[in-house]
Amino acid sequence: MANLLITGIGSGLGKALAGYYLNRGDRVFALGRHLPDDLAGHPRLRFQPCDLQQLEAVGPALRKLLADAGRLDLVILNAGVLGAIKDMTETPLYEIDWVMTVNVWANKVLLDTLIDLELPVEQIVGISSGAAVNCNRGWNAYSLSKASLNALLKLYAREMAGTHLTALAPGIIWTPMLAKVVETADTEKYPSVKRIQEVEKLSPEEAAERLAATFPRLREYESGSFLDVRTL
Repeated sequence: MANLLITGIGSGLGKALAGYYLNRGDRVFALGRHLPDDLAGHPRLRFQPCDLQQLEAVGPALRKLLADAGRLDLVILNAGVLGAIKDMTETPLYEIDWVMTVNVWANKVLLDTLIDLELPVEQIVGISSGAAVNCNRGWNAYSLSKASLNALLKLYAREMAGTHLTALAPGIIWTPMLAKVVETADTEKYPSVKRIQEVEKLSPEEAAERLAATFPRLREYESGSFLDVRTL
């Protein structure tokens, strides 16, 4: 039975990953704003509510959650926000700051807390995005945050010698967060949105199964790498 820490299990990929590993017989420690009703009460799930925008609450929440964990075989830094699809010139700094807080700085606090706890952690995977490198028009704060997450994990890989870290783009997953953006964005102004509408997309459950099969293979690559599940 493996021990996993997963952030952001309220819906979408995080929920699907939690369900996958619980069904497999593993123990899941989950941190986030919401606990789905269909996961509540599961004997191998421990949930600690925490709004990752409140950075001062993240460390204490994680310490409480992992009080008797003993070890972590896999940490999945999944929680994230997308922000509005619009031009950089139309995006105020406070909106960028909100996305960066959840997608980058909360993960720094989580990593620092894991180091302070001195728990053995075998592998950490941060859910990144192809937006970190393609920087299509309109993805402004999200692209910035995922590029920063890639760098953050590479920097920590230099410091966490006993842990393997990867930033992983999971492909296009039809989550509630993506659906809301795709259904409201201007596809003429932002052609990448139209491409997302037209391409084949994975359900969260399909993506969770694919990613779970991929995670062990990531350790074949240098710690700190940015990889895309579609090219592995």
